[in-house]
Amino acid sequence: MKRLLLKSISAVGLCLLLALPSLGTPAQASPTLGQDSNHPAPSAAPDAKAPSKTVPAPRPNASAADIAAAKSAGKVWVNTDTGIYHKGGRWYGKTKTGKFMTETEAKAAGYKASKTE
Repeated sequence: MKRLLLKSISAVGLCLLLALPSLGTPAQASPTLGQDSNHPAPSAAPDAKAPSKTVPAPRPNASAADIAAAKSAGKVWVNTDTGIYHKGGRWYGKTKTGKFMTETEAKAAGYKASKTE
């Protein structure tokens, strides 16, 4: 019975030494936090804001005078990145890239009307 108990304790001890190499010998140093890929270092800026889920307010790409003149002439604003044109509303003259043209020109160039306006 004592032999079985000693063998069990030895087997458990051996398993622990193999499973936890940092406990194996005093000369072995375990890696510090951030030095291995399993434990990345904490970020340097803990107060950094998470990305906002709301869409930011658009900034005008065209001047207010250009927007007013285009609206009075019946022109649409074409977002040249997305291929969508706006007849008015939030994004009219305010996307990063775009230009004014008539709705007929926009359709002929293959642009599609915005579904939200």
